[in-house]
Amino acid sequence: MGAVQRQGMAALITLMSLALAAGLALWLPWGIAGTAGLGAFCILMWASGAVPEHLTGLIFFAVAILSGLALPEVVLGGFSSSTFWLLFGGMVMAASIRFTGLGRRLAPLLGRLTGQSLGGIVATIVAVGVVLSFVLPSSMGRIALLLPVVAALADHLGYAQGRPGRMAMLMAATFGACLPAYAILPANLPNMILAGSAESLWQYHIGYFDYLWLHFPVLGALKAVLLVVVILRLYPDQPPGRPERHEVPSAMSRAEIALLVIILAMLGLWLTDALHHISPGWIALAGAVICLWPGAGLTGPKCLNEEIGYGTLFFVAAIMGLGAVIATSGLGEWIVAQASGLIGLAPGQPLRSTLALGAIATLVALVTNQPGVPLVMTPGAGHLAEVTGLPLATVLMTQALAFSNVMLPFQAPPLIMAAQTGNLPMREMTRICLILFGLTLLVLTPLDLVWWWCLGMFPLS
Repeated sequence: MGAVQRQGMAALITLMSLALAAGLALWLPWGIAGTAGLGAFCILMWASGAVPEHLTGLIFFAVAILSGLALPEVVLGGFSSSTFWLLFGGMVMAASIRFTGLGRRLAPLLGRLTGQSLGGIVATIVAVGVVLSFVLPSSMGRIALLLPVVAALADHLGYAQGRPGRMAMLMAATFGACLPAYAILPANLPNMILAGSAESLWQYHIGYFDYLWLHFPVLGALKAVLLVVVILRLYPDQPPGRPERHEVPSAMSRAEIALLVIILAMLGLWLTDALHHISPGWIALAGAVICLWPGAGLTGPKCLNEEIGYGTLFFVAAIMGLGAVIATSGLGEWIVAQASGLIGLAPGQPLRSTLALGAIATLVALVTNQPGVPLVMTPGAGHLAEVTGLPLATVLMTQALAFSNVMLPFQAPPLIMAAQTGNLPMREMTRICLILFGLTLLVLTPLDLVWWWCLGMFPLS
């Protein structure tokens, strides 16, 4: 898209958003109408790429505050979120792994787990991402640790910059560490928001094993298999070149040892968060401070100026801020109410009602982002259970059908982080998201509902 086309697209999106806000303002409160127009503007801008993502984010901050759509602490709340600082810490850790050479040292170790084909490599990387999801509580943390190592492994195997095989490996690390983890309770932010909201609002406790048994067989394991198939079809390449001579590895440098100790300490604290109750974001921030300390030798002197993508940080903060504004303005509840009335939810139709709730949650995910689904849907879960006649547990779990199926990368902040730290083209990430979204709707969702029926989540009639 050329500069003139981008300018025209930006102007068209702006006019459409203003028209939407003005039209809705005729019969809805300004808070809802204005938020709808601003939300449409941001989503279309992010999806089209008419302007840089961070610029759209800055426009959101300015317009939301100046127009009085929400208080500044709500609009800018993303900057105080643990997720934001987990992203920042992950970026610093990725830069430190590259700077110290730890990634190049770990790459051959990971390479020993792979087969002699690109398919074996991609499958192994996805499997590693899934295994890490059971021990690391954040997709951003997993991506920050895995991407630099996989990039070094691609160099080790002869997949240079621009090769489809390299793209396949990086996409496997990104999506493998993120998408299947929506089926593991503490592994992603939306899962935890759902569990916390369900317990605080409805006194419904979601158990670790119950959630895993309900979602992981299809939305976790089968989605990981589907991800491998899609990546290999999109990025076919020749088998990797294996180094003929295996050099004896040199002793680890002081910087490598120090960084490895920091990473292991962070992993230990992440795994024991139930004991100390320190958020993963603050642990990542502490690790970043140590890596950035002058004289530590763990990052370059210009790390903050040249290697940290502040545009991505503004982008992610804007995404979280938009979700908060939509939740506080009442737009989310209005969308759910309108969609429920349009679909015509009624008791006695369990399968149709379950599909309809999943569709509504998917719409909410597109309007807000993945973490926005439980924020918007959970408060109305009791009402939806009464209207549909479904158990409260079934109504709550339909949210996982939506936030585990990412349509566009901007809906999931971990994917945006991966695009920044791995230098991945947004166009390619969008293509994978759209293909997986369609295949999930057509293949995995019916299989998942059959599995739910086997577990007694709802009767077929």
